Amino acid sequence: MPIYELDHTNRFPPVHLSEPDGLLAIGGDLSPSRLLNAYRSGIFPWYNEPPILWYCPDPRFVLFPGELYVSKSMLQLFKKKAFVVTINKCFTEVMRNCKTVPRKDQDGTWISEEIIQAYSKLHEMGLAHSVEVWKDSELVGGLYGVLLGKVFFGESMFSRSSNASKYGFLSYVHYLQEQGVAMIDCQIYSEHLASLGARMIERNLFISLLDELIPKSE
Repeated sequence: MPIYELDHTNRFPPVHLSEPDGLLAIGGDLSPSRLLNAYRSGIFPWYNEPPILWYCPDPRFVLFPGELYVSKSMLQLFKKKAFVVTINKCFTEVMRNCKTVPRKDQDGTWISEEIIQAYSKLHEMGLAHSVEVWKDSELVGGLYGVLLGKVFFGESMFSRSSNASKYGFLSYVHYLQEQGVAMIDCQIYSEHLASLGARMIERNLFISLLDELIPKSE
């Protein structure tokens, strides 16, 4: 299939035209309007250098908050209040840590300055959010993503201390559940998130859930 090159409009091709790896389109920009249209459509940017690459994989890796799994060892950490968790305290700093902190089995990063600037704009609009994990007043973990309606689109996380990012993620899932969020998009499979209850669903189901859970006005 051909890869679609985006024009000046915010329109995307139908997601069923994606390549087997999920690649749907190239080009365009990271303006708030295009990014929001992408997320509403189940599409996200993922690239190392220009042009921008847009993906919508099938199947899709998601977590339903009611299916969250918390291990006994993590429960012990929560009982001990091993970390302090905050929300939206230092969004850009979380993104920069996601960019620079090495992760197991991953070379380099896709989080460029362009990405940081784009998501910082969404944060200023109240649509992108960060979670910070602290130990002795030091930022040791965190994550960020986009919240639309009852769906949180997770983008990246980092950890400078054992279990810090997991502690923050579990805390935030509980918070999101209290706020009525019904689905967390984890995009592509990771063993780490699978151990917490995330699973694959068909893309058609994912798209139908987005239509149901995100108001048209957002």
